[in-house]
Amino acid sequence: MPKLSTTDHSRDSAGLTYVYPVVSRRSGGLSIGINFNPNNACNWRCVYCQVPNLVRGTAPDIDLRRLEDELRGLLKEIDNEDFYERFPLPEEQRIIRDFAISGNGEPTLCRKFDIVIGIIGRVCAEFDLLGPTKRVLISNGSMMTRPEIQRGLIHWSELDGEVWFKLDSATEEGIRRINNVNLSSKRVLQRLEICARLCPTWIQTCFFALDEQSPTEAEQRAYLNLLTETQKRKIPIQGVLLYGLARPSMQVEASRLLALPGTWLEAMGSRIKEIGLQIQVHE
Repeated sequence: MPKLSTTDHSRDSAGLTYVYPVVSRRSGGLSIGINFNPNNACNWRCVYCQVPNLVRGTAPDIDLRRLEDELRGLLKEIDNEDFYERFPLPEEQRIIRDFAISGNGEPTLCRKFDIVIGIIGRVCAEFDLLGPTKRVLISNGSMMTRPEIQRGLIHWSELDGEVWFKLDSATEEGIRRINNVNLSSKRVLQRLEICARLCPTWIQTCFFALDEQSPTEAEQRAYLNLLTETQKRKIPIQGVLLYGLARPSMQVEASRLLALPGTWLEAMGSRIKEIGLQIQVHE
């Protein structure tokens, strides 16, 4: 019998193309994942990424009818509790905590992004899930200047959705080393501002040791300086979600990565609080 756990976020756990259930450590219950990148393609390649056989590329065309049918079918199965015969869960976890657009690549590469947001909203409304459940889009922010993405973000905000905007480093060298892209902090800030002014946005950061070296003080200062700049510009950031390594990387650098002690993450969290931002730490 298949099992769901916080350590296994397999995208094919339910045998579907676009929709998958997981038990989320951050929400403490059932999370409905939505994957726009079943081809395992992304425009970034983060060294800690847990996607197997990741390739550089873009999202394929989405079969809108299939996505809608899969989402409606899974929610129906959960609603009538047939789901829990396939995936036994403790009583306290038998509630949908959130919907997370987070798949095997960058979701905003989807060419029908704004249309898909509308589909998700419509199906959630059918099951009375617009109020009680959270809606999260996890993004590296790379496509935020595109009009169709901005339209989708506005609609996502209308659905009480939020964005978790990836920021693992604020230096060009660090971004290249961790995310394998060439990107300046100036462009990161520009995209972050666009996103945050259209939809409630949290900064999501993963800190870890690489080759037994934790982020240097210079890296930490650059990161904190960027957060400080968001406050100076009055960019409406909701806060920072600080993560450690919880599941093994599926990238070639996996053996070089090491989780940082909880005390390190808590200390960084305290420095972020001093800037005036809300902070959540997840080891």
